[in-house]
Amino acid sequence: MSTQMSDSLAQQVMNLLKRLGKQFNRKVAEIVLILVNHKSAGSLGALAGFAIAIIFSWKFLRSTGRPQRRQQKPTGPASTSSTRANEDVSSYEARRLEQSVEGVDLIEFQSPTKPTLGQTVRKKLDGSRKMTCQLLGVILEERSPEELQEHATVRPSVVEVLLEISKYCDIYLMDRILDDESEERVLSALENAGLFRTGALMKDKLLFCSTDNGRSSFVRQLEPDWHIDTNPDIISQLSRFIRYQLYISPIRLSIERSNVFCSGSFDSFFVE
Repeated sequence: MSTQMSDSLAQQVMNLLKRLGKQFNRKVAEIVLILVNHKSAGSLGALAGFAIAIIFSWKFLRSTGRPQRRQQKPTGPASTSSTRANEDVSSYEARRLEQSVEGVDLIEFQSPTKPTLGQTVRKKLDGSRKMTCQLLGVILEERSPEELQEHATVRPSVVEVLLEISKYCDIYLMDRILDDESEERVLSALENAGLFRTGALMKDKLLFCSTDNGRSSFVRQLEPDWHIDTNPDIISQLSRFIRYQLYISPIRLSIERSNVFCSGSFDSFFVE
């Protein structure tokens, strides 16, 4: 009995709700119809404002209702390793920059490398293949044939330079002497200095004469690329025929020629 009463009551409630829903729908439809059919600006503005209010209210409720996530800074071992990795990269880049700056400084401020004797000699010879050279006052300490009658001494400073030149040129040494004993003294001095030891200089390329004109004739016949002498007259006479000449004297020639060089000593010219 009680069950039948409960079912009847529930049915009545459902019917009531249905009637209320239909009535509500009808009222809403009438209101909307009135607003649509009414052409006044006020009703249209009210309708637009109503729609805008609904939209903004919906967005506001949605934004406030959604939970916001806060970005938290990572902690723990992973964070520590990442920080260390960034620091390592920064320090590595700093070291590279410092090294590059130091490298530029070294390149800009380091002194130029001094050329070797071989490089200097090759540059001065300029591709020459034959050289004639006076002995007195150039290779020997003695300056006159009269001194050779007493002794003959090779200048120590010319030995290395002369041997270096002999790698690129045939060298003929010559000078004026007064007797055969002087020739023997010169040969002995050159041999004791080690100039014949390597085979670069040869005894049969050692020429002697009795006059300065004889030395000039030797040079003309050999046609060398270089001739070295202490006599200014011979230098002037041969300047038209010899490619390069070196005048050994503390005093420069009064007449300058493009193919004639002056120096205080044989070795200083080829070393500087």
